[in-house]
Amino acid sequence: MLQQIIIHIFSGFSVRAKYFFLTAFIFTAFPCVAAEVSTPILLHAARVFDGHEIRTNVSVLIKNGQVAQIAPRESFNANNNVKIIDLGDATILPGFIELHAHLSYQNVSANTVLRHGITTIRDLGGPVHKPYGGTGSLRVLTSGPIITAPQGYPIVKLGATDIAVAVSTPEEARQTVRNLIEAGAVVIKIALEPGGEAGAPWSSHHGHTHHDQPDKAHGQAHHQPAHKASHAKPKWPLLSEETAKAIVDEAHKNNRKVSAHVAEVTGVEIAINAGIDEWAHIPCDLIPEPLLKQAVSKNVKIVSTIDTLSKCAGVAPNAATWTALGGEFLYGAEIAHPDIPWGIDVQELMYLMQMARMELVDVLRAATSKAGQHLGMPLLGTLQSGSPADIIAIKGNPMHSLKHLEYPDLVISGGEIIVNHF
Repeated sequence: MLQQIIIHIFSGFSVRAKYFFLTAFIFTAFPCVAAEVSTPILLHAARVFDGHEIRTNVSVLIKNGQVAQIAPRESFNANNNVKIIDLGDATILPGFIELHAHLSYQNVSANTVLRHGITTIRDLGGPVHKPYGGTGSLRVLTSGPIITAPQGYPIVKLGATDIAVAVSTPEEARQTVRNLIEAGAVVIKIALEPGGEAGAPWSSHHGHTHHDQPDKAHGQAHHQPAHKASHAKPKWPLLSEETAKAIVDEAHKNNRKVSAHVAEVTGVEIAINAGIDEWAHIPCDLIPEPLLKQAVSKNVKIVSTIDTLSKCAGVAPNAATWTALGGEFLYGAEIAHPDIPWGIDVQELMYLMQMARMELVDVLRAATSKAGQHLGMPLLGTLQSGSPADIIAIKGNPMHSLKHLEYPDLVISGGEIIVNHF
């Protein structure tokens, strides 16, 4: 019946009207046509880190925003329909995944972060949004406000607006988790922070403030000498273990992980007993080895943030013990924190090698393939058939020129070239 009505209406159109009708129909019914005819890109380079290992004499073919093929250079035939970029003595890598950022809270430029090698971030402790970006722009995943106790951290330091939400009961906590997930949260973040750890940013003037002025060249805040942290422990209120367990249970029911801000023994104990999946920081205070061993046995992951917490006495021994016990680190530098670059933080990578005693290839995995796996997006952070074409490249070999990662010479987001200095 509908078809007959359309034919009847269409028969009354002039030739010119029919032309415009058909043109409009084609471009509205098939909006993906334009995207599918974008020119494929073939990248040649001396080395490729595919998210798992460093390979030589392989090239990467990009089609329709994805990696179509990664194979030996000679296996690709000359094709006039392919844009070929020969990088020479260079290294291709997946774009880095930053798991601990505060872009929204500090109004950091997403484009600056992307141009400096980070292609995906998790934005924590800010407004909650559904995931967005990833094709020509920074891919942004959010947690939304941090769940904490009434007058707990970070409310006591930073207020609550778009940063934190207080809950008093397990039932209230469960409803908050559901609300955050419905609004788009990919992870639930909670605070288990009583305060007072010597050297911690939240115990000194090095916390998140709007007074830190970024360096225009790379978004870094100017360094200021640290003040000695107060020895007085404020003992901010904490979520109860029962409430933390309710948060974990509700998050897991909805296929979400829970990340906890922990920095000392009390918070760590609650996190372990509640079944928390991830620690948002390496703890600032020294954590007894039995507790670290217990966390490793429960497959807890730690987002490193060593650069941010390098003034804490417990960081180096915690990092070394964690790795020795078989614990896994994931890359996170807390972008938007003072003194942290607005992009890849090579100092963070170096701390992972020095303090955590990790090999460089393992550090690169922590920032790419392992991070994607942790996010439940196993192709993200890799260069293999079907993975998002989020790619960076640097001149030379990262084994010899690690600092170059902070200023990549090529950045591609979802198949779109953002930076090309080759």
